[in-house]
Amino acid sequence: MELRPLGATGLQVSPLGLGTVKFGRNQGVKYPQAFNLPSDREALALLELAWDLGINLLDTAPAYGESEERLGRLLRQCRRDWVIVTKVGEEFHAGQSHFDFSAAATRASVERSLRRLGVAALDAVLIHSSGDDLAILEREAVLPTLLDLKQAGLVRAVGMSSKTVAGGLRAVDCGDLVMVTYNLAQREELPVIRAACAAGKGVLIKKGLLSGHLDQATTSDPVRASLELIYAESGVSSVVVGTLNPDRLRANAATVETVLGQ
Repeated sequence: MELRPLGATGLQVSPLGLGTVKFGRNQGVKYPQAFNLPSDREALALLELAWDLGINLLDTAPAYGESEERLGRLLRQCRRDWVIVTKVGEEFHAGQSHFDFSAAATRASVERSLRRLGVAALDAVLIHSSGDDLAILEREAVLPTLLDLKQAGLVRAVGMSSKTVAGGLRAVDCGDLVMVTYNLAQREELPVIRAACAAGKGVLIKKGLLSGHLDQATTSDPVRASLELIYAESGVSSVVVGTLNPDRLRANAATVETVLGQ
């Protein structure tokens, strides 16, 4: 896959990224089927396959259970030039999400992610929104704290995994990148993608394949239709898709190459 710029961050990312929710959490998720967490051997094999397919972007978060910690351990065995996106603001304990956007929690989360992932600096850190995007960006300490950490060299790029159009647009104004939902059934955040493109900011797409619910879409090839829709927007840097199935990963990568080769 030909790498794409992640806005003006200086980072280059594959148009398809690997989401790692399923590496660390199988409770409180909305996938169509229940699943067991993979063994280290299975997860490592998937990472190696992803790299062989041209994928260099990994997406994780403290809210993804053991994902960060496992990635750090596995990537010591699969040393590549990965671009890793993680998050702050949300934790998942005892089957429930908890949000804390304070300066202390933000700093502690970043320091813990650095330790877990075994890196000197985090490539990109997104604010994991609870849904009240504007209040988080304008009233909480998380954004200025992340910007301070960026200034200190602990974080390379700062942004938000947003949930509203207004919040996404504000995140474009004050950050380096934004992660938005965009798929065949959910197109409301298109203005955010286009605003980011106009501003030269990075765009990551979440739920691009409807979190495994694409069988609900009325098209013969919903994966291809979804990716055609997404990549029609020139501002998109990467689509993050999570899977534990090697065949599905290969098929998604092949579809990406076909769509982008048109």
